[in-house]
Amino acid sequence: MQISLKWINELVNIKKVKLDDLIEKLTLGGFEVEEILEVEVNNQKQIALDISATANRSDSLSIQGISTEITALLDKPINISTYSTKSKDLKQIFLKNAKLIPENSDCSLLSSVVITNLTDITIPKWVTEKLISSGITPVNNLLDFQNYILLETGYPFNFYDFDKINSKLENSKFNLSISNAKNNQKFIAANDTEYNLDESILLIKANEIPISIAGIIENKEFSYSDMTTSILIEASIFNAAKIRQQSRNLGLRTDRSTRYEKSLKNTYLMESLYRLISLLRIANPTLNCKLHTIAKTVDQIPNPISLKYETIHEILGPSSKSPAGEFEYINPKNIENYLDRLNFTFIYEETKQVWEVKIPHSRIDDITREIDLIEEIGRLHGFNNFLITLPKLKTVGTEDASYQTRKKVTSCLLNLGFNELIHYSLVNEKTVVKNEIKLINPLVSEYSSLRISLLPNLIKTVQENLKQGNSVINGFEYGHIFLPDKSIKFKEKEHVAGIFGGLKTKLIWSDSELPLNWFEAKGKIEHLFNQLNIFVVWKTASINLTSDLFHTYRNAEIYLPNGIKLGVFGQINPILSNNLNLSSETYLFEFDLEIIQDQIQTNKLTMYQEYSSYPKIIKDISFIIQRDVTFKEIQETLHYNGTKFLSEINLLDEYKGKSIPDKHTSLCLQLIFHSNEKTLQNKEIEEILNNIRDVLMEQFNAIIRD
Repeated sequence: MQISLKWINELVNIKKVKLDDLIEKLTLGGFEVEEILEVEVNNQKQIALDISATANRSDSLSIQGISTEITALLDKPINISTYSTKSKDLKQIFLKNAKLIPENSDCSLLSSVVITNLTDITIPKWVTEKLISSGITPVNNLLDFQNYILLETGYPFNFYDFDKINSKLENSKFNLSISNAKNNQKFIAANDTEYNLDESILLIKANEIPISIAGIIENKEFSYSDMTTSILIEASIFNAAKIRQQSRNLGLRTDRSTRYEKSLKNTYLMESLYRLISLLRIANPTLNCKLHTIAKTVDQIPNPISLKYETIHEILGPSSKSPAGEFEYINPKNIENYLDRLNFTFIYEETKQVWEVKIPHSRIDDITREIDLIEEIGRLHGFNNFLITLPKLKTVGTEDASYQTRKKVTSCLLNLGFNELIHYSLVNEKTVVKNEIKLINPLVSEYSSLRISLLPNLIKTVQENLKQGNSVINGFEYGHIFLPDKSIKFKEKEHVAGIFGGLKTKLIWSDSELPLNWFEAKGKIEHLFNQLNIFVVWKTASINLTSDLFHTYRNAEIYLPNGIKLGVFGQINPILSNNLNLSSETYLFEFDLEIIQDQIQTNKLTMYQEYSSYPKIIKDISFIIQRDVTFKEIQETLHYNGTKFLSEINLLDEYKGKSIPDKHTSLCLQLIFHSNEKTLQNKEIEEILNNIRDVLMEQFNAIIRD
C-alpha cells in the first residue's frame, strides 16, 4: 500500500519526525517499509512509502488506519475528522432501523443508500492529487470517489445505476437480499466476462434480479456511467473466507474482494459512508440521500482478556539494568500508557497486578489471547529496547517417558547395525499399501494421502539407493501413521519400523557369502526385545492391510503375553521385491511405539541376580537333523536333559550343502554349563553331553557329527 506522508501529516503531525526514525518505528511495529518513493504532484515532489502490513491487520489498510498506528507508535495525538463527529446521528438511524441477519450468515452487514439528483461528478482537485500521491491514476468519474474512500477509510463501496435497476422491476419498490446462485446460472460482470455460477456463489439481488456477485463485482447491466444521475450505494461486510472461496472458484479478484479477504469489520463503516456522501455533495449541494436497506448480525462482544504483570516480565524480560546490577522491567504506569495509546479499555487490580482488558471491535480478530496483548506492549515499547539475556537454567529440561523410550530403542537398533531414516508423513495414494485417508486439498499429487504404514517409504528408500549404486540400507524410522476409525475420521499413532537384510554376508572368512535367512532375521528381532527386556509371543500373521508387503508364509505377528498386539515382522513379498528389483531376502518390521513405552514403564524395576564365582564350561555339539523340526523343540529337549547346569544355548552355525542329506540341515550349537554352587568337572559334563546325544538320536533321528 502506497501512502503519502503529506496526507498522513493531515491526521498526525509528523513534520518534525525524521524519515529514518519513522521508518524504524513502523518496521519494529510490524509494518514493513518496502520502498521510499518520490512522487510528483502538481509540479511538486512528495515523499510516499510503500508499506506492507500483516494479513490479520485489516484495520491498518488505509490512511486512517496507518495514521492511528503511527499515533500509537509515536505517542502523538490524532486529528479527528469533522465527518466522524457529524456521522453520529446517521449511525444511530442506521442502528435503529437495522433488521437482524442470522449469525451463521456469510454477511454481517448489508446496507444501501439511494443517491438522487446527482448532476455533477466533478472530482475535487485535492482528491485527484491525493489519488496520484497514492499511486492511483484518476479517471475523472465516480470511480475516483470509490478509490479515494477505499484509500482513506479502507472500506470498499459498490455503486449501481439506480434508474437501471428500477427499469427492470415491475414497480419502483424493491428489496436487497443475499442468496445463493443456481447451478449453471450465467452472470455477465462489469469486466465484460461471462461467469458460469454454482450454488457456492453468493448473489446480491434486487427482488429476484441479481445485481452483483457478493463482495466481488457488479452486474454489467447495472453499472453506472458518466450519464448516471442516481446511484445505489452498497455498504456491506462479508465473511473473509467466503469471499476468498468465491474468488478462487471464479478465478476473479478485484480491489473490493481483496479488502474483504482481509476480514474487514463494520466499526467505522457508517462514518465512511457519511464521508462518501459528503464528498458527492461538494459539487451537488441539492443531492438527495435516502436510506434503502439496513440489516446486520448481532455484534459479538468478546470477553475481557486477563493480562498478568508477571507474564509480561517472563515473556518480554528486563528493559534496563540499574547501576547496582539489578534488572529493571516495564512498570505498570508505562503498560497502562501503552494500552491507552492502543485505545484498549481496562481495569487494573493492583493487589493481583492483573489488567482486565477489553478489545476494540476493530481488533477482535488479531487480539484474542494474553500473548497478543504482550506483543502489542512490546511493539510500542520497542523490541530493541529490551535487554538480551540468556536464562539461567540448573537443568536443561527433563526426559519424559516418550523420549526415554525412543532413546533406548534407538540405542538397541544402532547396536544391531541399523541407521535412522526420516520420511515425509504424506504419501502418494498409489503406494504399495492402499491409503484410505486422503487430503481434501493436497499441494501436489505425490503427497495426497496420510500414510497408514511406515514400511512403503522405507522400501522406496532402499530401492532408490540401489538405483544409485549404494548398498542395501539396514534402516529404521519413527513416525506417525493414521488409521481409519469408526468413532472419528481417523486415529493417529506413533510407530517404529525397519528394513534390513538383502546383502550376502559371511560369518567365517572361509565360508561362501550367503543372504540373511529367516532364522537369523528373526533372531535379530528377538535380540532387540531381549535388550528392551520385553518378553514377546510369536504367532502366525492374519491377513491385514499390509498383506501385500509380506511373504505369504514367512511373516508373523508379535504379541505381549497379555494378548496385546505389538506389531508385525516378516520377509518381503517376493512379487513386490521382484517388481522393485530388491533382494527377496529382505525383512521388514513395524511396532507400536506406545505399547513398547508402556511395557518398558511396566518392566522398569530391574531384577538383579547374584554373580557366580565359579567358571563356565562351554561345549559345542554338531548334528544333522530334519528341517521340519523346529528350533524351539530342540531347545526344550536340551534344557530338559541338560540338567540344572545347562544355562544357555546358542546357535553357532547352520549348514546346508551337498554333503547334507535332502530335507536335512546341519546345526552347530554352543552349550554353556554353569553352577552357582561348585566348580564343574569335565567328566560330569561329558556324561551330560553323551546323554544329550542319545536323546537327539532317539527322539529326532539326529546324526551326530564329530
